[in-house]
Amino acid sequence: MNKWIIALTVMLPTLIEIIDTSVVNVALEHIRGSLSAGIDESTWTITSYLVSNAIIIPMTGWLSRIFGRKRYLIFSIILFTVSSFMCGAAWNLQSLIFFRILQGLGGGAMQPISQSILLETFPQRQHGIAMAVFGIGIMFGPIIGPLMGGWLTYNWSWHWIFFINVPIGIISMFMVLFFITDPPYLRKKGLKIDYIGLALLTLGLGSLQILLDKGQQDDWFSSHFIIALAFISAVSLIAFIINELYAEHPIINLRLFRHISFSAGNTVMFFTFFNLFGSIVLLPIYLQSLMGYTSYLAGFVLGPGGIATLIAMPIAGILVNKINPKWLLASGIIVCAYSTYTMSQFNLSADLATVVWPRILLGIGMGFLFIPLTTLTMSSIHKEDMGDATSMYNLLRNLGGSFGVAFVTTVLARRSQYHQSRLTENLTPYDQQFQQAASGLESTLNSVGAEPSSAAHSGLALIYKELMRQASMLSFNDAFFLVSILMIAILPLVLIMKRGSSSGSQPPLH
Repeated sequence: MNKWIIALTVMLPTLIEIIDTSVVNVALEHIRGSLSAGIDESTWTITSYLVSNAIIIPMTGWLSRIFGRKRYLIFSIILFTVSSFMCGAAWNLQSLIFFRILQGLGGGAMQPISQSILLETFPQRQHGIAMAVFGIGIMFGPIIGPLMGGWLTYNWSWHWIFFINVPIGIISMFMVLFFITDPPYLRKKGLKIDYIGLALLTLGLGSLQILLDKGQQDDWFSSHFIIALAFISAVSLIAFIINELYAEHPIINLRLFRHISFSAGNTVMFFTFFNLFGSIVLLPIYLQSLMGYTSYLAGFVLGPGGIATLIAMPIAGILVNKINPKWLLASGIIVCAYSTYTMSQFNLSADLATVVWPRILLGIGMGFLFIPLTTLTMSSIHKEDMGDATSMYNLLRNLGGSFGVAFVTTVLARRSQYHQSRLTENLTPYDQQFQQAASGLESTLNSVGAEPSSAAHSGLALIYKELMRQASMLSFNDAFFLVSILMIAILPLVLIMKRGSSSGSQPPLH
């Protein structure tokens, strides 16, 4: 079978699944109004998908062994497609959340299965090209998702952000049916189900994802709900790890972390998506809340970064077999860290070119980072363990994104309060500059006919409003800076990674 047909076959469902992780965000207000839901209630349409997605991803390798990879992929596409249609046809918020859970369960398997199929279809010398194809969908999905969601919602209705998946899902199902086959080693029968591990994994990851999504909103550990989630998640995941190490048929093969390159690569992937999602969440908020951009223009700023990634990835795919992948990986990390650091230098007078250029740099860095990282991480993994390995890899990628979003939103809120308190220290009758500014504004307002008492209060209000903008701007600077520091801190891990001689050279770890 032509490997490029197989690549296209597995990338179609992966792309629509990744798009659906972000497409709802821009349509949330329309969904809330249409279904008469509150703000907190409506956000569960996002949380429910992320929770079910996070739970199913690490189980994918195990489920593929039980049901067969091709059969399970077809089932996942059908579940995703049908639930997408039902999401579009949802009659109230409760039904939408229920079908979003099903959609996440169907979509979660597509990424790791697609990646494992690509790594097996392409010989190791072409793994760079294979991961370039996969990476285009992984990196481009979060960019095109909000743009497509905004356009469909504005021109048609929010229902169409789900209906658009149906024809693509049907095409994907038939392509998998005709072009994908299971390798002989996956045709196993009679595997026992680790019910304890299944329950612990579901409880642990589900609680963790809800904690990350709702933590800042509920003021983290000042909330009994968040404390309970943290306790349940920690206990469940620790018990799960212990169970998996001794289970006869574990859901996740944790022994894969004996490979140093695999462990280091997963850590780098976690912080890579920590950086990516943290920055692409901060950037539109900064542009819309402080710079007066519309949602469309804010999305437009993100677009060139996606295009830069599309250009950089094929180049990285070619170079990864010509030069040491470590150098490509290190350069990608440095470029990503530098681009995020550049964002920490934004101010309230930044023009369009100033905010677009760092986003382009980030896209280039991600393009040159993803290919060598995946190649080095998976090079020592036996093909029989590839399903488990890609499941863990994709889980940590998604968790990195969730931790990144939770981190930057928390830093933004906390540092804004800090800078506000520091700046207000200068708003006193004893500060000459403050008194001059207040007097000047009062005189200006009096000259346009305002009452003297009203002019004084309005002048102070304008000064305080500007102070709030300045405090918010400083908090964005802090958040971008911290993300860049975390990114550069993973650079030493590149030194301990090495490329295996072939993906089949090591015995499988069971």
